[in-house]
Amino acid sequence: MKTPLKLGLAAITMGILANLLFGGGADKDADVPALIKSGALVIDTRTAGEFAGGHIDGALNIPYDIIAGAIGQQKTDKSKAIIVYCHSGARSASAKRTLNKAGYTNVVNAGSLHRMRKLLAK
Repeated sequence: MKTPLKLGLAAITMGILANLLFGGGADKDADVPALIKSGALVIDTRTAGEFAGGHIDGALNIPYDIIAGAIGQQKTDKSKAIIVYCHSGARSASAKRTLNKAGYTNVVNAGSLHRMRKLLAK
């Protein structure tokens, strides 16, 4: 492979990696603290083991791969604000897509646990 092509692929790969590590498709314009204050449902989409290692106070643990079936147990209005987060923002992005397909209309991907902590510390 020629050097310019290698450099281009490396730059694209690094950009994708940085996005996953530091936000992962997060809805950056959403006012997460205000949504939480107004009663948004906060969902940690990581595994139970990751959740046990630390999470946002008040968050529910519903892993992204079972959220389609488990969200119905919450008996929440489909227009209520729901905030999802995970380790990097990738699983929460997947959970947001799943919830949107299920008819939930006010889902915010907050991105990573690290980003959530920063937003709530302000």
